[in-house]
Amino acid sequence: MRVEKEGWGCFDFGVSRLFVVIFLGGLCAHGQTVIETFGSGVDDEFTIEFVSIGNPGNTADGNGWGSVAYAYRMGKYEVSRNQITKANNIGSLGIDMSNLSSIGANGPNHPAVGINWFEAAKFVNFLNTEHGYAPAYKFDSNGKFQVWAANDSGYNPANPYRNRGSYFWLPSRDEWHKSAFGSPQGIWYDYPTGSDSRPSAVSEGTDPGTIVYNGASRPAEVQSAGGLSPWGTMAQGGNVYEWEETSADASNSTPDALRAIRSGSWYMGELAQGASSSYRNTSFGPQATVNDFGFRIASAPEPSSFSLLLAGGAVLMAGRRQR
Repeated sequence: MRVEKEGWGCFDFGVSRLFVVIFLGGLCAHGQTVIETFGSGVDDEFTIEFVSIGNPGNTADGNGWGSVAYAYRMGKYEVSRNQITKANNIGSLGIDMSNLSSIGANGPNHPAVGINWFEAAKFVNFLNTEHGYAPAYKFDSNGKFQVWAANDSGYNPANPYRNRGSYFWLPSRDEWHKSAFGSPQGIWYDYPTGSDSRPSAVSEGTDPGTIVYNGASRPAEVQSAGGLSPWGTMAQGGNVYEWEETSADASNSTPDALRAIRSGSWYMGELAQGASSSYRNTSFGPQATVNDFGFRIASAPEPSSFSLLLAGGAVLMAGRRQR
């Protein structure tokens, strides 16, 4: 189930939304917040809130990063311990949560840290299959991560890690970068607070221009981890490092290739280099479990298969509205 709120009051075109967003410049995406629900019942239901990232086809920034040809959604907050715990309960994912206790951040609303890339990918797959979509990432019968092959349904030669039929995924380098340092107006900033000036350090809170670093003794809860980016995401600077989907060399062609992390964490010193737009650490393998590594989720604006895109175009051209 999904609940959409805020935004500009766009028409609901159902499966044609993706067509509308891509071909009419993404205007319907700007400013919209979407809440997706997973699981069921009091004990195991949880939600993830997304903000819509429009302005498709934008130019990259000075680093050459952040150009995204399509509209998409980015998780407003980092994934929390509570969300992982409930997914573990429902889907028997086996994700190890023990690293949280070592830093005193084991509350349910603290970010889920110590999660390696493979575990994050399994969590994403759970989100997809729970909603009836194809898993984003391929694991063999022994639980080993593989790249999608040309004979696999949903294979995308431009990104062999991610299945075309998935709805949720780990954000790519460019998707992550755009939602952090870009803006609806197409302006790029040095920091994910909508500014070229170094953010103010806080241990928690939501004041504009702040991030969690330099003196914080632990990460803040995911909904109290600094000011928002121009697109409306929180903690894409500071609090905890976040996994990109993209391999270090940006080819996504080798299962065990080094991955990139972004954002910086509460450990950062006063200069906050890790929170800047030029920071992209490519030193860690996907199996790394580090107590200040977390992640967030990205998603499609609507189901992302090419067949639905064509169906949306047909509906739009016929002048019909449907859900």
